[in-house]
Amino acid sequence: MVRTLQLVTTRRPFFEQQVEVLERNGVSCTVVPVPGGGRGRSLAAYVRFYARVLGAARDREIDLVHANYGLTAPAALAQPVRPVVLSLWGSDLLGRYGTVSQQCARFADETVVMSDEMAAALDREATVVPHGIDTDRFAPEPRAEAVDAVGWDGDAKHVLFPYDTERAEKNYPRAERVVERARGAVERPLELHAVSSVPHEAVPTYMNAADAMLLTSDREGSPNAVKEALACNLPVVATPVGDVPDLLDGVDCSAVADTDAALTDALAGALAPTTDPNGRERAREFGLDRMGEDLLSVYERALDGEVTAA
Repeated sequence: MVRTLQLVTTRRPFFEQQVEVLERNGVSCTVVPVPGGGRGRSLAAYVRFYARVLGAARDREIDLVHANYGLTAPAALAQPVRPVVLSLWGSDLLGRYGTVSQQCARFADETVVMSDEMAAALDREATVVPHGIDTDRFAPEPRAEAVDAVGWDGDAKHVLFPYDTERAEKNYPRAERVVERARGAVERPLELHAVSSVPHEAVPTYMNAADAMLLTSDREGSPNAVKEALACNLPVVATPVGDVPDLLDGVDCSAVADTDAALTDALAGALAPTTDPNGRERAREFGLDRMGEDLLSVYERALDGEVTAA
């Protein structure tokens, strides 16, 4: 059995799924989150975090430290004994803290990224392992029932924006502009819904109630929201960020576009499809089991193959 210390800034749903699938594969996961919450943590919070990491590594028999998100890497690397796997999620490498992530990646035993774009941004070798999704939970449901469950207007068309509108890199104002322009091309009322604070288990219902998902981000790694939408056969219209062009390649009713005009045309097309969506076929490639197998391979390399999960 591999015994890991899992460091994380925020225990997001995709991280919890990662822990679950690893433990199903015989990996022991002790999770140590950064104290506090939100994106404005102080330096003192990270000092306390480092103390917790050292304490957890000292009090338990740990084989490997897995730093999830770049800001957890300094504490992982500062413990002097255990191999370190660093997983970069996207904004930690491509955004404000990119320099920290780049420097820490040089010293990690193995580095995991979400997309080929992220791998190309590093000056060391990295393994691409996108976050997996639960294709049993994210699956097509009858639209009318979903619309009724979330309380939306059954006579309108609905566009889902799957992020907090305050996150600048997600560019919600652009989504508003695109939807406003698309109203002239859609016969029925068109509504934009920003959905970010509902429980993760409720997200599939919102996706099945929507007619299309709109992603206008300025940068991404490998957004789970796109994979989850595909698993629900929800058409996706998105900017060409991260691995989104690859995710949507060959998927009917979905499109990538880089101007407001092109996004508007693509959204209008997604809202009036001429064929049935087939995104679920693509989404099957991103199941949780495959992610677990790939991470186990990374762990074994970091440990020089000496320990194998039971």
